[in-house]
Amino acid sequence: MASEQPPEAHDEYLLELVDIEAGYGRAALVLRGLTVRVPPASVVCLVGPNGAGKSTVLKVASGMLTPRSGRILVGGKDVTRRGPQRMLDAGLSHVLQGHSVFKEMSVSENVLLGAYTIKDKAEIAERVDFVKGLFPVVADRWSSLAGALSGGQQKQVEFARSLMVSPRVVLLDEPSMGLDPKAAATVFEQVARMRDAGTAVLLVEQNARRGLETADLGCVLDLGRVHISGPAADLLADSSLGELYLGTRRPDPTAPTTTP
Repeated sequence: MASEQPPEAHDEYLLELVDIEAGYGRAALVLRGLTVRVPPASVVCLVGPNGAGKSTVLKVASGMLTPRSGRILVGGKDVTRRGPQRMLDAGLSHVLQGHSVFKEMSVSENVLLGAYTIKDKAEIAERVDFVKGLFPVVADRWSSLAGALSGGQQKQVEFARSLMVSPRVVLLDEPSMGLDPKAAATVFEQVARMRDAGTAVLLVEQNARRGLETADLGCVLDLGRVHISGPAADLLADSSLGELYLGTRRPDPTAPTTTP
């Protein structure tokens, strides 16, 4: 049975958000004592209704939003209240919602922007080889204008750019948004490939069922807290969660049946 994640911190997690309270300006809190942990080489998917605070979790993790209370740990080290650049240096790479490629620039120029903090040319070349091997479309369209690529291909360019700094955890905010089913399926395959290549992923996904099918662990958020968490397969199999959060309903035994 899935359960809430315990409040204590552990060294074996790459990223820990512990008892986080956060909001925007003087408005009411969006996150209310939230705790989420990401183990190495795993995909953790955050799901829940609109307004639950899913994207806010990623903004807190990447330093875009400073929490009012709580702790952020990367590899067991407290990095709370650091800005986006220092969070990137700590090993957190954030791929924002929507498309963020520079369409008038080539694929190579877009990807290499992710390496702007790296001074060692040999290291950059090594990372380029890595992302080309992980995302074949990046290798195949290396010299093409990014704007000439499909939406799903552009998302893979964004993934490649985020991996240029060898992050510990990639934060993905609704990567399938605006994509057709085929392109979305390819994006989820690439998320799994990132995990299999050794990079952990904290994923927020509008398609909750598909996101959990890709994930190792799932967290259901509601009203700014983790309502329930556990192995993603267990959450998918829970009929009550499916009805409330995954867009599925249990069969009504009183409903009339029809025959052809």
